[in-house]
Amino acid sequence: MLHSDFVHLHVHTQYSLLDGACLLEKLIEKAAQFKMPALGMTDHGNLFGAIKFYSQCMKKGIKPIIGCEVYLAPHSRFEKDSKQREESNYHLTLLVKDETGYKNLIKLVSLGYLEGFYYKPRVDKELLRKYHKGLIALSGCLKGSVPSLISKDEINQAFKEADEYVQIFGKGNFYLEIMDNGLKEQKKVNKFLLKIAKDLDIPVVATNDVHYLEKEDAFAHEVLLCIQTQDVLSNPNHFKFNSDTFYFRSPAEMKEIFKDLPESIKNTLEIMQKCNFVFDFSKTYLPKFPLPEGETAFSYLSKLCYQNLKKRYPHPDERVMQRLKNELEVIKNTGFSSYFLIVYDLIKFAKERNIPVGPGRGSSCGSIVSYLLEITDIDPLKYGLLFERFLNPQRISFPDIDIDFCYEKRGLVLDYVGEKYGKEKVAQIITFGTLLSRAVVRDVGRVMGLSYAEVDRIAKMIPYSVGHSVTLKEALAVNSELKEAYHGDERVKQLIDVALKLGGLIPKPSLHGAGGVIFD
Repeated sequence: MLHSDFVHLHVHTQYSLLDGACLLEKLIEKAAQFKMPALGMTDHGNLFGAIKFYSQCMKKGIKPIIGCEVYLAPHSRFEKDSKQREESNYHLTLLVKDETGYKNLIKLVSLGYLEGFYYKPRVDKELLRKYHKGLIALSGCLKGSVPSLISKDEINQAFKEADEYVQIFGKGNFYLEIMDNGLKEQKKVNKFLLKIAKDLDIPVVATNDVHYLEKEDAFAHEVLLCIQTQDVLSNPNHFKFNSDTFYFRSPAEMKEIFKDLPESIKNTLEIMQKCNFVFDFSKTYLPKFPLPEGETAFSYLSKLCYQNLKKRYPHPDERVMQRLKNELEVIKNTGFSSYFLIVYDLIKFAKERNIPVGPGRGSSCGSIVSYLLEITDIDPLKYGLLFERFLNPQRISFPDIDIDFCYEKRGLVLDYVGEKYGKEKVAQIITFGTLLSRAVVRDVGRVMGLSYAEVDRIAKMIPYSVGHSVTLKEALAVNSELKEAYHGDERVKQLIDVALKLGGLIPKPSLHGAGGVIFD
């Protein structure tokens, strides 16, 4: 298959919360239509979408380039005062070259939240010097430090700043980003970026700072920014991009725009060749369960099962013994002994402290090992439950044990996990809500200045049942009243058209109520 000879390296997906309006699936589909050999993902300050982006790109035969547009504190990440807020943060685009780079980007992003968070997760140059290996840096948009200094007519300082990035990342790992977004300021910045590039021998690369997919999505994106800043379109000073060019331009369009700078297009492919990070999903990294001296995970698991045998089966027959032997053999061969011990230990801790625990549910109830360890309280032999539904040697997948701890006290269980395995090896997981049909209609209606009563009337036309929200597209197809309002009132039509574009985006992340990760 012939590939296009341009790659978008500066792209904001739905994970640039309430700023990027590119849904991953549609974005990657668009890149495939343009026959792009690769695609970058550079969300603001986070790596929330990295795995999903990588997996979906691989399915489409597109090389995924994982990155992040980090927020850079003007001075130290530890400074958190109103002066810092006024100076604002610079932007810097970072792309992963290899495994070292991915690990370093994770470090930078994590420390941005843990140490540098002030309105936004921020890093500083001290962290960049420490965790620069395996990364390519691009100078960023107009909010990048080099463009910002040019905008302020501090040209000498801009030269020094660009040279400092070359010193930090190494020659060949820092590029000056050239954009053509129709903004007057950008033209001025480009002129001096090209001078810096020539004088300091720094390569330039063409990017488009993509925030939405199609040119006609610019208005919907403006509404999205108002949702983010809790503003309204009628406010003449509301935050907006002042241009409708931040879309996923075609390779042909990019080449035409930068026809006088062919090296800036060519360098997108050069960067693509340098970025070769591959995820290895074949390995399972289980934490090590602390074992009594002289025991292996499997020997200790076996010992606990046989010790508890009489408690569960006062007179174990051949059927019980054979089932136990078979299950232990499968657990040994699949390498999940530690997994069972970790779950057993959590439940033992909860029961000893009178924290209510459920009796077990799902396929784990088919395991006699789970029953003997008191992970479940249902006898699989009595009810003819199959172990193979839970763990199958022919199709090895991670065992799934659903545990219900009392919600009032599950925090104590999470605290125990942190103490046992080390707080730095335990984390609760993130969860993302999406803008559902009714919510997005209400948000867009508010931003567009429609009355509460009017927006409420339209939102209530969208059918809703507990746990399931009908999409706006589906609602338009099934509700004649909504269809009538859509075709009969221009304002309602505009409201719904914008809401259709913004549905499914992520307003904010939350802490998952119970999901956690324990890592070795």
